[in-house]
Amino acid sequence: MNKIEIALLGLGNVGKGVWHIFQNNKEEITRRSGYDIEITKILVNDISKERGIDIPVGVLTTDIEEILSNDNIKIVVELLGGVHPAKDYMLSAIENSKHVVTANKQVIALEGTELLDAARKNGVLLYYEGSVAGGIPILKGIEESLTANKIQEIVGIVNGTTNYILTKMSLENMDFDVALKQAQDKGFAEADPTSDVEAYDAVYKLAILTSLSFGINVDVKDIYREGISNISSLDIKYAKEFGYTIKLLAIAKENNGSLELRVHPTMIPIAHPLANVNDSFNAILIKGNAVGDLMFYGQGAGSLPTGSAVVSDIISILRNDMTLRSISTVENKAASKLILNQQAYKSQYYLRFSVKDMSGVLGEISSIWGKNNVSISSIIQKDEKQGIVTLIIVTHDAIEGDINKSVAEIEHLDSVYNIDNLIRVEKLN
Repeated sequence: MNKIEIALLGLGNVGKGVWHIFQNNKEEITRRSGYDIEITKILVNDISKERGIDIPVGVLTTDIEEILSNDNIKIVVELLGGVHPAKDYMLSAIENSKHVVTANKQVIALEGTELLDAARKNGVLLYYEGSVAGGIPILKGIEESLTANKIQEIVGIVNGTTNYILTKMSLENMDFDVALKQAQDKGFAEADPTSDVEAYDAVYKLAILTSLSFGINVDVKDIYREGISNISSLDIKYAKEFGYTIKLLAIAKENNGSLELRVHPTMIPIAHPLANVNDSFNAILIKGNAVGDLMFYGQGAGSLPTGSAVVSDIISILRNDMTLRSISTVENKAASKLILNQQAYKSQYYLRFSVKDMSGVLGEISSIWGKNNVSISSIIQKDEKQGIVTLIIVTHDAIEGDINKSVAEIEHLDSVYNIDNLIRVEKLN
């Protein structure tokens, strides 16, 4: 049996997950990979830190050069997160002819082109299945199982933290702040939850999915982003009255050679399968022109699910005998598809207004909608409190630019106190 040495960069939650998987599933991993795999070095900041796992003496190191200069280490697994020093260590490993596995969505989304070019130049492999949707094998699904298809659409719940929060708000009537605190207490959300709740995390993942699915390099700045911090329990309640639930969706659609790329809270029909993906689970719906609709569902985060994807990548490299091209890559070419401006998106829209309790208000608002080519599908008026009425409007399909023009005019009406929220509505197939 051939033996191979690997190194981990980082021993946080995912690093521990990888360690546990190798300890608990060693026989199965050996059988499936054809190699006796040994983790011989792990880069950490502090060797003396208590980690709750038994690591042999000499494995932990604070010196990256012990890994980069060791010719016996053939695969480096980056689990540090963030862009720096992760990118620098990965480039150095590649330049030292080591294959690299990572679960780092931020570095792949922002710096993936440079890393993949370096891997090709140096004849090594770079795999990153764990960077999107944890243990769900979505990237290999796209690159291997769906290669006969032209992918037309991706719609997914790709952030477990926001899905957990919205689930608690919907099923247990929690306010946003309470649900966020519970997510933090359970370890689903960081002390600073900005990357999750303001949708940066989901944008990085959509950039990766789009690059693989549509064959282009995506600048994350071209993806429209809106988080969930403005979603209130009232919006959850009113969504139910219209037959919808609210999810943070990552959406990529191709129409006539142009792409819509957006991440935002979205109302979707309660009966749709994505509406029933709850807690910290992820699900990604892919539409191919040959296969039709497929949905990938499972644990989108966590030490063991993400660790499973990382170990799977290690095994894939070994099965490829470390000589074939990387899967889950996109060639370094300029985008051949137009990325649509946000103003050109087409959708239905939910709007919640606080207006004066007086006659003629709806007429004023309706006149502005009509002038800007927006038609109304449904209206609900809620109880008056101290002369203020809540007005809920759902439009038919409309161009976002026309919606924004209408909103700008409505905001200046004397009869309108505030436009409390605007949420897109996706009917989905």
